[in-house]
Amino acid sequence: MKKKDKVQFVMDTLEALYPEVDIPLQHKDPYTLLIAVLLSAQTTDARVNTITPLLFARADNPYDMVKLSVEEILEIIKPVGLAPTKAKGIYGLSQILIEEHNGEVPQSFEALEALPSVGHKTASVVMSQAFGVPAFPVDTHIHRLMARWGLSDGSSVVQTEKDAKRLFPKERWNKLHIQIILYGREYSPARGLDLSRDMITARLGNKKSEIRDKKK
Repeated sequence: MKKKDKVQFVMDTLEALYPEVDIPLQHKDPYTLLIAVLLSAQTTDARVNTITPLLFARADNPYDMVKLSVEEILEIIKPVGLAPTKAKGIYGLSQILIEEHNGEVPQSFEALEALPSVGHKTASVVMSQAFGVPAFPVDTHIHRLMARWGLSDGSSVVQTEKDAKRLFPKERWNKLHIQIILYGREYSPARGLDLSRDMITARLGNKKSEIRDKKK
C-alpha cells in the first residue's frame, strides 16, 4: 500500500470511530487548559482530572494562583508525577502571565515555550485546542502509532511531528492528533498488541514493530 493510501485509511478509520472529539483534559479556558496540560506530563489524564477541580477551586486564573504559595500548590497537586517541579512552574508562569501578558495566555508558540515548565508539546496543545491554530502535538501514543503504522521511523518525537505534519492535511491536525490518542488507548496499547482488535495496525503495521510489541 502506498503511503498516501495508508494516510487516507488512517484518517477514514479514525473519522468513522471518533467523528466528534474533545481534549480529554477538563478545562474551561486557555489558562486552565495550559495548567492541565502542564500537569499531564508523565501522568495520566484521568489522574490530572481528579486533581484540577481541587486546584481550580482555589485558583482558576493567574491572579488567584500567585496568591497561593508554591508549597500550597504542591500540596494540592502532589499525586501527579514531578509535582515539585510542576508546582514551581505553575506559580512562575502565572507570575509571568500577569507581569508580561496582562494575565492572558499568549497566542504564540514562542511566548508559550518561554514560560516555565512549558515545552513544545504543551504549547502545541494550547495553540491547537485553545486558539485553533494548526498544530500536531506528539505524545507517547502518537509517537508509538506513527512508527507502528510505518508512517515515521520512531527515531524521535521531533521526527514524528515532522512526518505527521508532512503526511496529514493541515486542516485535520487539530482533530486528528486527539483521534490517534483515543485510538491508541482503546485499540493499540504499548503492550499486548492484539491485531484482531487493532484494525489499523493489522492493515498497515510495521512488521518489526509488531514482532517487538507482541513480545512485550
